Amino acid sequence: MPTKKARVIAGKKRKREPLPETIIETDSTDEEKAACVPAAKKVKKWTNKVRVLVFCSRGVSYRARHLMNDLRILMPQSKADTKLDKKDQLPVINEVCDLKNCNKCIYFEMKKREDLYMWISSVPDGPSAKFLVENIHTMSELKLTGNCLKGSRPMVCFDQMFDKTSHYQLLKELLLQIFTTPYYHPKSKPFIDHVFQFNIADNRIWFRNYQISEEGESLIEIGPRFVLNLIKIFGGSFGGPVLYENPHYVSPNVYRQLLRSKSSYAYKHKVASKRELKQRREAREIIEDPLEGVFD
Repeated sequence: MPTKKARVIAGKKRKREPLPETIIETDSTDEEKAACVPAAKKVKKWTNKVRVLVFCSRGVSYRARHLMNDLRILMPQSKADTKLDKKDQLPVINEVCDLKNCNKCIYFEMKKREDLYMWISSVPDGPSAKFLVENIHTMSELKLTGNCLKGSRPMVCFDQMFDKTSHYQLLKELLLQIFTTPYYHPKSKPFIDHVFQFNIADNRIWFRNYQISEEGESLIEIGPRFVLNLIKIFGGSFGGPVLYENPHYVSPNVYRQLLRSKSSYAYKHKVASKRELKQRREAREIIEDPLEGVFD
């Protein structure tokens, strides 16, 4: 007969056999079956992980800096970075985006302290586009009555002109990917209370931001507002083959040169008219005869 100590040791070595799994067939719906799946096996909702790097170069004006900050506020999927040195080449931005884990980029570049250029690009393969930014009005400058919730989702709308030409179709897809807030983004809110509007007029893209009123019957502009004058579309990111070049684009240097030549032409015309008037007056003067009155 085994002792008490031997019975205790034998009980410790004995293992409990797992119960057989039983499958109960029920008429449960798909939603109930999905609720029974463990949380680790559920599909994540935030699948479109688009991150946009919004930054600028050194030497930008205060107006350009405020415009950049307004875009960061309106885009919860945006990220910030330090200013890029002017000595660095543009392809360096692809490495900066890789370090920031961003696949889209908006880059502001200032030249001569008065000309603001904006690059939009899909990193790292492209395409990319370069614009001249005109008629800038920031949110603080407009001071309109509208207001929207920070981090809310925008409704991105485009003009019908974007569907008529191939280069505008490409820009439409690129702008849509950059300015659209991804679904279930951690920093976004599940509300749609403002509209991003892109219109084409005078061979330029006009950007407006409107708030949807509480009644949903009217739109209130809240800014910012600016105009994009397309220069070129490149096949790569911040470079590569030129896919499209705007034939209507006139650089600011050429435009200022035309204004100077116009003002100089007006001055030259004024000087020439004075010279001609002086010559006509001299021709009309009667030359006095020195022998007049001698033989009277």
